Amino acid sequence: MELRSLQYFVTLAETSNFHRAAERLHISQPPLSVAIRKLEQELGAPLFDRNPRGVTLTAAGQAALEPARIALAHAEQIRQAVKQGVSGERGRLAIGFVGSATFDLLPRLIEPFRRLYPAVELVLNEGNSAEIQSDVEAGSLDLGLVRLPLQKKARLTTRMVERDHMVVALPSSNPLARKRRLDLKQLAEQPFVVYSEISVLRATTVAACQNAGFVAHIVQEAAQLQTILSLVQSGIGIALVPAKAQRFTPDRVVLVPLAQLINIELGAIYAAGNNAVIRNFLHLARNESDS
Repeated sequence: MELRSLQYFVTLAETSNFHRAAERLHISQPPLSVAIRKLEQELGAPLFDRNPRGVTLTAAGQAALEPARIALAHAEQIRQAVKQGVSGERGRLAIGFVGSATFDLLPRLIEPFRRLYPAVELVLNEGNSAEIQSDVEAGSLDLGLVRLPLQKKARLTTRMVERDHMVVALPSSNPLARKRRLDLKQLAEQPFVVYSEISVLRATTVAACQNAGFVAHIVQEAAQLQTILSLVQSGIGIALVPAKAQRFTPDRVVLVPLAQLINIELGAIYAAGNNAVIRNFLHLARNESDS
């Protein structure tokens, strides 16, 4: 049974006249008559009583009308769902993100994305850059928001989505916390709290200190920024952290700008291909970054 035949049947039932039905369907009358006869033969019962002034539904036709309308409505829903899937308005997007993406990037993107694409299911998973990269490569994540550059080569598309820079986090009791700006050399004798071994931000901290002429005296490691800031708050050491962490800074921790500009980037990584949902998310991210 073809959907076109059901459409012809419903239209004829609504107009009660072959000529008017054909006009509404933008076809000639003979093909309509043939299609209705074939449908009646397929169903094994007449759907219409013919008379000189038009047609009326038989009992079988009356019983078939509402199911036919429902079938056509479901077919239209399928068409719309496919159209939305092609355009990225419907689907599922699994995103892995590093903790620092919650400072500014995710809060700016999630609400407008949900508003623009309510039929897209968003799945969010926090992890570190290496874990996220592996999951994107394996296909368990569609998109990763990670620190750039990637620590290992990957056959993934990479796009920068947010720029930031590093500042110094110090306990307020540290004399250097009263400075308006600090040169990295002034930190040479300070104990450092750094990100764990697999973190891009750890490598950035170590390299910045080396470029300033000293080796960072690392006394503690942590995987999450909130943990690092808590350790700084406890007086264990100082840390280089993203400037966008300002609103997450706890009491008795001060963020001081650096004389040296240490740029850092958040990037989106994803497998190559024509995924419209990813494309829409990145388009929004680009627009938000430009605004």
